[in-house]
Amino acid sequence: MIARTALPRTAGEGWGGGAVDAFIRANTAVSHAPLVPEIALHLATEITPIWQATEAWLGEQGIAPPFWAFAWPGSVAMARLILDEPARVAGRRVLDFAAGCGLAAIAAARVGAARVEAAEIDPLAVAAIRLNAALNGAAVAALAGDVVGQPCRWDTVLAGDVCYEAPMAAHILPWLRGLAAAGAEVWLADPGRAYVPKSGLAPIARVTVPTTRELEDREAREVTLHRLLPG
Repeated sequence: MIARTALPRTAGEGWGGGAVDAFIRANTAVSHAPLVPEIALHLATEITPIWQATEAWLGEQGIAPPFWAFAWPGSVAMARLILDEPARVAGRRVLDFAAGCGLAAIAAARVGAARVEAAEIDPLAVAAIRLNAALNGAAVAALAGDVVGQPCRWDTVLAGDVCYEAPMAAHILPWLRGLAAAGAEVWLADPGRAYVPKSGLAPIARVTVPTTRELEDREAREVTLHRLLPG
């Protein structure tokens, strides 16, 4: 059972790294994503308690639901491919974009990427990435904030399951295609979301990822990993 530990209600009541870390540890269990037993993560083991535990705080702080507490199919598929085929990222500068729990970033670090960054706009996700990286002894730099629009400084960009809403897709896809045009290899891992591009994709691999009906309303997702082509 996940402890329903609350965060401070305002930044002035002790909101800081220690409080965030304690909240994550109290509301998750060290577990493993399906298909990726090599990597340990702080994950929700029951969906409803952690969602409810953060609901009031999220409403007051204007922060998104705790997607960082789950290993989503797109990240699982990318991590599995990276671990199985390390030459795809070894020696490269890697960005895990909208990284969630940081699973794909940790996989890249483990197989010898030259530098790994994981970007998230949610401060809880940034903390979770840092904790998960430390749990695995992985060198991952967690980037806080929206990196969309930044110039390309990466060789490989990992974007797992980012096309689930039209505004999100419209915001990120031109930038991701621009990174591809600048020379980066951009991966787009799609488990069948509605707003994935209909063109400009080159399939890399397909991975069937076990999931739960509570999280995905089905027992497995077929994830297609694409290389996003320049716009």
